[in-house]
Amino acid sequence: MEIDNGSAEQPSATLPAKPNFQPLKAHEISDGHIQFRKVTVPQHRYTPLKKVWMEIYNPIYEQMKIDIRFDVCDAVALLRLDELYVDSFEIKDVKTLRGEHLSRAIGRLSGKGGKTKFAIENATKTRIVIADSKIHILGSFLNIKIARDSLCSLIMGSPAGKVYSKLRAVTARTEML
Repeated sequence: MEIDNGSAEQPSATLPAKPNFQPLKAHEISDGHIQFRKVTVPQHRYTPLKKVWMEIYNPIYEQMKIDIRFDVCDAVALLRLDELYVDSFEIKDVKTLRGEHLSRAIGRLSGKGGKTKFAIENATKTRIVIADSKIHILGSFLNIKIARDSLCSLIMGSPAGKVYSKLRAVTARTEML
């Protein structure tokens, strides 16, 4: 086998200089479209977040030039409603549960894929946050009471179908008022 160490011509041309482009502005990077990302923070993590907020906020806003803000639709809704309340309670306030029983109760509250929680939210016009064994309900006073009664029934062990029927009856009565 022969190896050719011939004098093959090497391209001796020098590489062109690197182009020097101006840095892109933020709106040019995303083709002029404003982009949003949503980061939800559970209620029980608010206090630790508040303690280190400026350490998080300064690098994001000043160095990366990214705005941090509240969801506009929710903020406007909160400003417009005068009769808006938050009710918080724990599952153990309703019934003392431990271990697997507590896990099943939380599962009954949220339902498969969040179906039960969303059904209660939509029927009562409230927002419900289930953070571990704590439950937070945002809404008007009457709607919070209806949602809390439904959630308490689920914690006590009522099947979701029975709670749905009670919700339909109660919401029909409240709409007539």
